[in-house]
Amino acid sequence: MRDLDPAALDCLAALADDGSFERAAQRLSITQSAVSQRLRALEAQVGQLLVVRARPLRLTEPGKVLLRFARQLQAMRADVARELGETVLTQTRLPIAVNADSLATWVLPALDALVQQGRGDGFGLELIVDDQDFTHEWLRQGQVLGCVSTVPTALRGCRITPLGVMRYAAVASPGFVEAAMGGDAEAGLHRGNFTQLPFLVFNRKDDMQAQWVTQAFGVREPRLVERFVPSSEAYARAAALGWGIGVLPELQVREAIGRGELIVLHPQVAIEVALYWHQWKLGDEFTAGAPRAARLDEVGAALVAGAAAALDQRPAAGPAQRRTTVRAAGSQRAARPGSAAA
Repeated sequence: MRDLDPAALDCLAALADDGSFERAAQRLSITQSAVSQRLRALEAQVGQLLVVRARPLRLTEPGKVLLRFARQLQAMRADVARELGETVLTQTRLPIAVNADSLATWVLPALDALVQQGRGDGFGLELIVDDQDFTHEWLRQGQVLGCVSTVPTALRGCRITPLGVMRYAAVASPGFVEAAMGGDAEAGLHRGNFTQLPFLVFNRKDDMQAQWVTQAFGVREPRLVERFVPSSEAYARAAALGWGIGVLPELQVREAIGRGELIVLHPQVAIEVALYWHQWKLGDEFTAGAPRAARLDEVGAALVAGAAAALDQRPAAGPAQRRTTVRAAGSQRAARPGSAAA
């Protein structure tokens, strides 16, 4: 295949980002006609349809393959310019996908120093939020250059690094425990009444509550009374207000438990989620044996260091095991309750 036109690849990336020819043209400071012409030329060169002209636009499978290449090319261009000391006139977008619970707890502190250092050099970090079992799909489709995921195996052309384990506990407010469970955080919630009590759910991808019930009471595919709260911070707040039972990272609610705002239910039961950092390999063949300074590498290193400080460090689940590992924690661990563009 002949060399692909970088300007046409930039158009494809802008169309994927903005979902329309008009907004893509505005992003690139060219006319809609120029965007259309460059896309048609790229489609003619590869001999395949790359974009489905719908509202919003969506990429075909060949389009997603080229989008991955476009993202990597843009990141490499920005790294080369920075290493040569050139001024970056336009902001270079560096999208990564993370799960909401990680974003609400350890991701921002992990990235803070890097973002503060890069305020004036065109470094445009974009954090895209999805469930930890689905962030990997953003990477596969080329929408992001890296992701925090539960998937333990790397895509071809990617590197993977274990981050650690997020431990989840079921919690409720003292008022809820008193009113709905007779004041007993263990015996008051049991196999005979869990279907009558409300559980907080992040969104329809979230099955953490069902996993916890299965682990606690041995009930497969339990039917729960659900109250949806699609924000990690608001979810924790709803649990503290007594809206229902929440299954939250200990890292997030540890202080609230210490203050007596939340109570751990069945503290011997825990869900453990092993997390991994995935990123595309950008230009490794050109930098063998030489120090790497790529922004994506710096983001990955910051996340790995931040996770090492915040998450439980233990052997990660192997490829043959479930993405989300569930186990009953020993009673001695009951003393450990509690858990955008830049």
